Amino acid sequence: MKAPSNATPLAGRNALVLGAGVAGLAVAGALRQFGMAVDLLEQAPAISEVGAGLQISPNGVRVLRALGIDPHTIGDRADAVELRDSAGRLVTRLALPADPGFFLCHRADLVQGLETAVRATGAQVQLLQKVEAVALSSDGAQVTTSVGATHGAPLVIGADGLHSMMRTALNGPRKPFFTGQVAWRALIPGDGGPRVAQVFMGPGRHLVSYPLRGGTIRNIVAVQERQTWADEGWNHPDTPDALRAAFGGFGGPVPGWLEAVRELWLWGLFRHPVAQTWHDGHGHAAILGDAAHPTLPFMAQGANMALEDAWTLAAQLAANPENPAHALSRYAAIRAPRTRAIVSAANRNARSYHLRAPVSQLAHGVLRFGARLAPDAALRRFAWIYNHDATARTSG
Repeated sequence: MKAPSNATPLAGRNALVLGAGVAGLAVAGALRQFGMAVDLLEQAPAISEVGAGLQISPNGVRVLRALGIDPHTIGDRADAVELRDSAGRLVTRLALPADPGFFLCHRADLVQGLETAVRATGAQVQLLQKVEAVALSSDGAQVTTSVGATHGAPLVIGADGLHSMMRTALNGPRKPFFTGQVAWRALIPGDGGPRVAQVFMGPGRHLVSYPLRGGTIRNIVAVQERQTWADEGWNHPDTPDALRAAFGGFGGPVPGWLEAVRELWLWGLFRHPVAQTWHDGHGHAAILGDAAHPTLPFMAQGANMALEDAWTLAAQLAANPENPAHALSRYAAIRAPRTRAIVSAANRNARSYHLRAPVSQLAHGVLRFGARLAPDAALRRFAWIYNHDATARTSG
């Protein structure tokens, strides 16, 4: 459902959004498109985003455009994805379509673009609002912050990430499990290389790299299988020598990239189930983004799923303005099966990147041969992800 040009079906209604990351800003912008008043609570002293690169695929690009954001202002359109073996030899190359395109973005640039668009709509942002408790009832939802302030609204949306208070309120506590993998993130000076995302696959490990900000910096994500685990989260510093040792046998440009690393972050990869319950039964509370479906990074769909969630949630409320409970039920029915399928695809990719000889040699041979027969076959395999248009979804 596209935002109406001359109608605001949610005018006079208001929502409270917990969290001003990608999911929270996107849903605030989408709700404003349909006329709803929005307040955002963010625990940080400013809306900013650490981290490094991410990829916005066509399914996410369509939502950005609906929110009034030109993807070229927050990232660079990618020309291709290359899969390479650990020696750096090309296994297969996937040329990427130009429209609507795949974009390589720094996470901070995406967040800034969303914030600018959201503030322009008149949404109100309150900083230094760390939510400590969420209370749900048939009359509404109420949150309490760390300074003892209470906030309520007819609709409270949890976009509060991996450790969501709203998710816990709806589903109860759930402990994730360690996948047996850790990941490093680093940014190094750019080399002006082509706009290509490269994946170097080795036994029990892989490394992904692509340029950002016009090639002025380069993003590196490196994943290794190990028995011991790091704390969940992505803000634990590690030494560059540890990363170099883990990928010491890799060839091609990888050694030079790793030699340029001066600062990096390590985190353990944990698997969380997609939430069983996405909303309350009264139309007062819902979750989206990582609060609903944390995912491993092996399909590059975390931000894209959050963007899809945001538009679908707003569109369903706009299609059912007098019955928010039905709108939230429709939202969950649309989004839960799709996000489960994408999370499962990411889990499978984790295994395929880490094959060991002789299985890896056979698999790489199949990919090379298949690319000669049907160059776009690998991309078509995931057309169900990339061709999706959340902004065209209508109510039912």
